[in-house]
Amino acid sequence: MTSSETQNPTNGSYPPGTHPDLPPPSTAYGPVHWIKVNLFGGVTNTVLTLLFAYMLWKIVPFLTEWMFLDAAFTGESRRDCEATAGGACWAFIGSRLQLFIYGFYPEAQRWRVDLTFVMLILALVPVLYDATPHRGKGLIFACLYPFIGGWLLIGGLGLESVSTDQFGGLMLNVIIGVTGIAFSLPIGIVLALGRQSHLPIVRILCVGFIEFIRGVPLITLLFVAAVMLSYFVPPGTNFDLLVRVLIMVTLFASGYMAEVIRGGLQAIPKGQYEAADGMGLRYWQVMRLVILPQALKISIPGIVNTFIGLYKDTTLVIVIGRLDILGIGNSSLADSKWQGLSTEVYVFVALFFFISCFSISRYSLYLEKKLHTEL
Repeated sequence: MTSSETQNPTNGSYPPGTHPDLPPPSTAYGPVHWIKVNLFGGVTNTVLTLLFAYMLWKIVPFLTEWMFLDAAFTGESRRDCEATAGGACWAFIGSRLQLFIYGFYPEAQRWRVDLTFVMLILALVPVLYDATPHRGKGLIFACLYPFIGGWLLIGGLGLESVSTDQFGGLMLNVIIGVTGIAFSLPIGIVLALGRQSHLPIVRILCVGFIEFIRGVPLITLLFVAAVMLSYFVPPGTNFDLLVRVLIMVTLFASGYMAEVIRGGLQAIPKGQYEAADGMGLRYWQVMRLVILPQALKISIPGIVNTFIGLYKDTTLVIVIGRLDILGIGNSSLADSKWQGLSTEVYVFVALFFFISCFSISRYSLYLEKKLHTEL
């Protein structure tokens, strides 16, 4: 290379190590490339893509017409809907929307439910996103939130008391789901560590609890919480049914969570333990600083899957007489004015759970990408 070429790179020659980065070829990125690779990248993908496109062509127009174009959004009964439209009768959902959301919570006190939900979002933000401003204070608020939220919903200390028998609808699903998710993770971590403990008594107790929980359906535990648990407390003791349900749901989820985390612990190479021991770290320091961060990262898909399953299982409270969003829908169909609209109820409930569970799954993908450190 001549000195003139070195000093004047406009002719396309650059000194070693100074060549600028060039964009990839236009055929290697962009929407056309993505479609070619992901939808038509082979015979199998092409066939599946065409079949799926055909299904969408058949289903989407029908659903669009039934759910939106030919749907009735106002009316006082099913007959009103049928008289004005031939599609879905969303007037039924609209007329019972408050019941779907708040259950039987006193109407004058529903501002407390709204405030509790807003505070829940504020408590979750610093927990889920480490770039939140003033995160330390936010985490303190998140730790205090269960007590503040419980006080707002139940009352006392200056607020009108509301019986948990009046809890229902969407708020009941959220209360049970959030409580189970929040407490099952730390309990599951302790159980997973206890199952691998070198202390025989601790290991036997943890194994026995986990295997018992995994071998009994949740619906059975809910029956135990609703009926049998009262036989094991002193006479005259008022043990709130909702509290019993929350305890059983949390313990049930903890058993499954423990096995998910144990899988993550077993995936950690033995050299990590040896390196931590070589640094002179104590057991809990090894777990907190070295092992658990890696194990939890590995276990994210299983943890989120357990959370989603738990959240959907909150509908089982209907078997013990508590009306969640699905129970409210089923009971509303007993009204003679709205009989025969079960499709609208199940579509509405399905959309609610889909949006909730899809949001949880998307956050888990964000977390996996953020914690991805492999080259």
